[in-house]
Amino acid sequence: MYERSPSRCSPPRLLPWTRPDGAPCYLSTDNPDSPLSLLADHAEDELIEAAEALLDETGPLPAVRGADPRELCRTAAALHQALRDVLRIAVSRGDRLPEPCDHGETRLCEGRTCCRACRQQIYL
Repeated sequence: MYERSPSRCSPPRLLPWTRPDGAPCYLSTDNPDSPLSLLADHAEDELIEAAEALLDETGPLPAVRGADPRELCRTAAALHQALRDVLRIAVSRGDRLPEPCDHGETRLCEGRTCCRACRQQIYL
């Protein structure tokens, strides 16, 4: 069973979905492997993949003259939603980054770059 470390308290995680009224949803846990954390990770991955596919599909927007206005509106709405989703994910992930340490020297810890002194993961 996962035991919470009393010395470490993560800020609530902004989830990649909202409540029916549009308000944000948050998850409060220090366990990145909890079922809800894994579900949120999976949802984020799917939203990012959908945004990438949309960019590939739309390419550069056509010139306004001669373009079908309905198609432009649909494309703009889809791009707006994708941008909103990816921005939500970026904010959520940025909020979960640890404060950097000042030790300066790094090493590999279980395949990840960590501080040599305190073993805190360093995101490059």
